[in-house]
Amino acid sequence: MSVALPRPGERPPATAGPIAAIRTRVVRAPYRRPFQISSGISTELISLVAEVETADGAIGVGETSPMTAYTGETLAGVAAAVEEHLTPALIGLDPLDRAGAHVAMDVALRGQHVAKAALDIALHDLAGRLAGWPVTALLGGRVRSRVPIAWVVGLGTPEEMAAEAADYAGRGFRHIKIKGGHDPRADLDLVRAVRAVLPAGTELCLDANEGYDLSALPALARMADAGLSLLEQPLPHWDLAGLARLRERLDVPVMVDESIKSPQDALEIVRRGAADVLNIKILKVGGLHPALRIAAIADAAGLAVKIGSMPELGVATLAALHLAAALPGATVPPDLVGPLLVREEPLAPSVFTAVDGWVDVPTAPGLGHDL
Repeated sequence: MSVALPRPGERPPATAGPIAAIRTRVVRAPYRRPFQISSGISTELISLVAEVETADGAIGVGETSPMTAYTGETLAGVAAAVEEHLTPALIGLDPLDRAGAHVAMDVALRGQHVAKAALDIALHDLAGRLAGWPVTALLGGRVRSRVPIAWVVGLGTPEEMAAEAADYAGRGFRHIKIKGGHDPRADLDLVRAVRAVLPAGTELCLDANEGYDLSALPALARMADAGLSLLEQPLPHWDLAGLARLRERLDVPVMVDESIKSPQDALEIVRRGAADVLNIKILKVGGLHPALRIAAIADAAGLAVKIGSMPELGVATLAALHLAAALPGATVPPDLVGPLLVREEPLAPSVFTAVDGWVDVPTAPGLGHDL
């Protein structure tokens, strides 16, 4: 799809009145099976959907999902942040000034990236709808029209996890992520078991979710020979020195996730040599606007990028899809599986119905959801 951009000096195709109202609602979708990581388990995916409306009736839709087992944040806390603090800060502002919106939100409330992400996504959706452009055009343009995605296997028995990995590899997923983090020696056996059932050429990532310490090094060093392609967040988020030591001693690339919540975190990771890949989760960093800043740091440092997932439902997953499509450095397949992990995707079913390891990037204005 070719998009007609305005010439220098021309106004955008549409303008909007100031932000007049912000509404929220809760959406719940049961997981097909409980989704478990090393820090906890969830039986349903719970999201907060936010609608930003302008004075002349234009609407943008955003979403966030706190996943308490991962972030430590609760739905009630995120909703309170949006409704009591961030909404008053945004009312009356220009909806197209997304950088200014972040300044206003940061003045009103420190931190609370998960809450701010819902409004950031809604503002991007609104801007795309007003301009008649897909969100990729707002992020620099589309370098991929289809995005290969990873399948994420939550914790279970080794037999269950290997069977699920084989199933989805057979459906076309060429990057499989398995959860671990409780016992590095058991995870070494898990890597061997899963690798044995995957087709040749399938990438295999192990995500420890901060579950190890440096005593895991002997087992981790053997995982490369066992067929591991990528190791995600093996140590606590604060242990950048330990992550740098692992990088020096392992033949497997190290990816960080929990260690990145801001551009400042990304700068320190680069300075300390603590990662080969940055996993950028839109909700964790506060939205698409700060995610672009982090991606620019990764690009300048020569690091690859993966666009991660909390996971979340269709609207926020679409935001991540547009970002993955727009970043040349997003070479590690993203974890855009939230809508596929639930029994029924309620927000963007037309995009995430028949997925064979690839997702087509919507070309409709905005995010391309079904709301």
